[in-house]
Amino acid sequence: MLSKSKIAGADANPLRLDAGAWLKQLREEAGLSQRDLANILSLDYYTFISQLENGRGKIPSNRYREWAGALQIDEKIFVKKMLMYYDPHSYEILFGEEAA
Repeated sequence: MLSKSKIAGADANPLRLDAGAWLKQLREEAGLSQRDLANILSLDYYTFISQLENGRGKIPSNRYREWAGALQIDEKIFVKKMLMYYDPHSYEILFGEEAA
């Protein structure tokens, strides 16, 4: 029997799964529910947060600043981490082996 996480991530990119776990960690550290975060970000559906946390979809880059603010993290750190997860080739060109 497949675990729920394996089922959820069966068609997800492994880096997006990692991004989702990181976003979930940030959200929980900020003391926000998925619904709270969706409201802060003026999202129509809080299920979008769930989809991201399960490795499906990605945050539009034009919204990174809003997400960083909502999750109470420095914008540059947030963008660098998103680049690492969503565009690893560009991340490698820019930062090489440097840690995120």
